[in-house]
Amino acid sequence: MNKLSQKERVVSLGIDLLLLLIICAIGFGNLYPPVGDSGFWFYTALLSVLVGSKIVTPFYVKPVDAISYSVPAFVSLMLVNSWATWPIETKIAFFSVSALSVSILVFALLAIIFNNWGDEKLQEISNKIRIFLEVFAKPQIIYTPIIIFAMYSYHLGKPNELILISIAMLLTVATSAGDVIVNTFNRIRKTTKIGQRISSIAEIAAYQQPNIILLRQIKDNDLPLKKIVYVKDKYSNSKLFLTLDLVGRDNGVLTRAVEIASLQTGQYKELESVVANDSVAVIEDEFLQEICVSENIDLTQRDSVVGIVAPDSSIERLFFEVVDNSNIEEGRLVTVIVQNKKVLYQIVGGLTKEEVVYQKNTYGYLRAQAQQVGIWNEERRKFTQFSWLPNINAPVYLEAQEDYVIEPDTIGHFPNSNYQVKIGNINHLVTHNTAILGILGVGKSMLAIELLERMMSKGIKVVCLDLTDQYSTELSSYYNAPYEETCLTKLRTATEQDRDAWQENPEHGGSLPNLKNAFFEDLEEFINNTDGHVLKIYNPAEFVATRQDRAPGSFQSTPGNWQRGAPLFSVTPVEITKIVSETVLEILSAEMSDNAKVCLVYEEAHSLVPEWNSVVAEGDKHATSGTARAILQGRKFGLGCLLITQRTANVTKTILNQCNTIFAMRTFDDTGKDFLGNYIGRDYAQSLSSVKERHAVFFGRGSSCENPILMKVNDRDDFRRIYRERHRPPVFTQVDTIPVPEEQPSEHDMPF
Repeated sequence: MNKLSQKERVVSLGIDLLLLLIICAIGFGNLYPPVGDSGFWFYTALLSVLVGSKIVTPFYVKPVDAISYSVPAFVSLMLVNSWATWPIETKIAFFSVSALSVSILVFALLAIIFNNWGDEKLQEISNKIRIFLEVFAKPQIIYTPIIIFAMYSYHLGKPNELILISIAMLLTVATSAGDVIVNTFNRIRKTTKIGQRISSIAEIAAYQQPNIILLRQIKDNDLPLKKIVYVKDKYSNSKLFLTLDLVGRDNGVLTRAVEIASLQTGQYKELESVVANDSVAVIEDEFLQEICVSENIDLTQRDSVVGIVAPDSSIERLFFEVVDNSNIEEGRLVTVIVQNKKVLYQIVGGLTKEEVVYQKNTYGYLRAQAQQVGIWNEERRKFTQFSWLPNINAPVYLEAQEDYVIEPDTIGHFPNSNYQVKIGNINHLVTHNTAILGILGVGKSMLAIELLERMMSKGIKVVCLDLTDQYSTELSSYYNAPYEETCLTKLRTATEQDRDAWQENPEHGGSLPNLKNAFFEDLEEFINNTDGHVLKIYNPAEFVATRQDRAPGSFQSTPGNWQRGAPLFSVTPVEITKIVSETVLEILSAEMSDNAKVCLVYEEAHSLVPEWNSVVAEGDKHATSGTARAILQGRKFGLGCLLITQRTANVTKTILNQCNTIFAMRTFDDTGKDFLGNYIGRDYAQSLSSVKERHAVFFGRGSSCENPILMKVNDRDDFRRIYRERHRPPVFTQVDTIPVPEEQPSEHDMPF
């Protein structure tokens, strides 16, 4: 029975008192019993029960209340004490009733004393006594034995009075007639009011377990879609369903609905009483709002339902039947409630399907596919993977569109949302290698430049091999151009020194040995200095050095004129890449490190580290192997690479397979998709041909998300504005240019 308000309890008390007055008029000829022993049951006991249970302590009894009940009860017994004239049976009854009051009084006093004693054990005993008193110190428990004692002692020889007093006790103590009347009136009033706020419009045509029912309209008016309706099921709890779409005809239009909540049994008795079994009713919006608030249902979500979970879904992959196609697109986020958790998925594709329903009737629908993103952790601002799958036919909600608010540590966001994507660990981005793959003009270089700026702000030095000369412009704030031009001049000078000179030892022939030494000196100074230089940029095509591949031999230049010499070959950009990579590894190998120290950037990597079948010169195969070996060995010394290419098939897989973090942008070639499918999954890989500009599938150890995701990368200008407010580029001090040593004359040029 529902708890009554204070006003309702006063009314209930008045009804019980009126019943008592009627009973007294019938039994005693007056509206109230006579004063004395004959009225003891009424004035002392029954009134105390009614007032105490309805006004003073209607819900629970405290130890103080127990004292206020037990003391008057004991005193009233003492006032009617006729011990000398009572027979032995009455004395035993009197002693038992008095003992109950005294016991309650003693327990109440002990509870108060123990609670204030300060000892934990005594306080624990006090708490147990308090629980005991909440049950046995109620006025009904204390005063009902007194009423029975009065009936035995003073009314035993008067059957009419015994019957009337028993009826009075039954109607007021055992079951309060006032409470019953007040509750009945409330239910009638609520039922009448609820009946005016609902209308039955459909009946259940079929069940599609779990969670789906088909509704057949019983009126001419249409059943609106995206409408929450009340369904009374005679075999289980009543439920709230959301109408989804029209699915056919069967003696009327059939509407499909999905369950969104199961109502608690007995909580809506008035509503259940006015709706027939297996019927569907539309509830007035105001009343529906009250129910949804009580059941913790978000009414606004009904408009965001776009489908229901379809068969073949798994932990990683979600298939759902689309019921609202108006705002769905690739990359959007959808939500499914799994084990009371909000799990997000990202749409990666879809297809049309058709099923035969009956004879020639068919049912066509859209089936969307999404990949699990995880559960959003608001405190850590990242997604964590959820290790279970949703129930079939569970509703799928489309996440609302939000404006992206860029923050310094975010590299992008999920399309049409403010769910942000971050770098999980900047050191892992370097030491475990990163690749940015995609066709020309989709934003690869801008993404790479942002990543490099983040690395340099954390103290990681960058050696960039750039055939495009773009990085020196975009990263001009980190690039000390006057100083670096002096360094490049030394390298160019080294390529000219001994350019045409051959040696008996092929390793010393040509200008390549001088260039290697110059690279070592330049990189050693760069890596080990602490004067703020964090960016070194080389264009491998700029250094046209010569090398000697074999030992010299004798040849006849003209008849009878023998000479000795060896051919010299030009060094390719691939070989320059090998020299720089191996030199950096040699410098760093003096000390092992778990943190990243240097990142090698291979821009246009298909030209710097080509696959064996894509090389221009035969020596490039050996050079690419040397570069790959340096990358493989570099992690333990804090060395890694950032590889950028538009031709995945033409880049050596030895390095590409070592890239633990992947940014996959728009790609058309099947070779690239097949390769990426092993990293980001076949579903994301097949969608790469339709990925928009400045969008990328991001996955790997460098990501803050545990699963592959499709994200929109930051706008370059927005990133610079936000990021450089917190991370200022270095300020370079004015330094003298490094003097270029004059070329010493060779002994062949001496005049003597």
